[in-house]
Amino acid sequence: MSSAVTRMQFLRGAFSGGKAPARPPWAVDEADFLASCTRCNKCVDRCPTGIIVAGSGGFPVVDFSRGQCSFCETCTSCCAPGVLSRAARTNGEQPWSQRARFAKGCLSRSGVVCRSCADRCATGAIRFRPQLGGAFLPQLEAALCNGCGACVAPCPAGAVDVR
Repeated sequence: MSSAVTRMQFLRGAFSGGKAPARPPWAVDEADFLASCTRCNKCVDRCPTGIIVAGSGGFPVVDFSRGQCSFCETCTSCCAPGVLSRAARTNGEQPWSQRARFAKGCLSRSGVVCRSCADRCATGAIRFRPQLGGAFLPQLEAALCNGCGACVAPCPAGAVDVR
């Protein structure tokens, strides 16, 4: 499923569009976000975990390689245009619909015992299940995953992503 091609994607030759970057929690939909965000960087400056950074065009994005989101709502409280607003979310209390996913580069898929992602998962959404004749492989229980990103930075292979 591809989205509409933005002007920047078109000028860079990315004609297939692509997925929107990871925005801070409780962000409004991408079109409204781009139209209303003033790029004041208050959310970037005040994020206590430092995961909100200025991305392409100066718009705030979440960088889980820097840590995890604590859902403290500091970014929503300092957002004057209201593009980060718990009340504006259509899915209720959920900060976003992002969930962890595992790439093919996962060390466990190569027979290496590694459970660093599960060790950091406070909600218990990542579990390692035995496979017949093979290593234990990570499995995500999507209902438990809140998309905090705690599993991303500790992965030595960079095989965990939150999208």
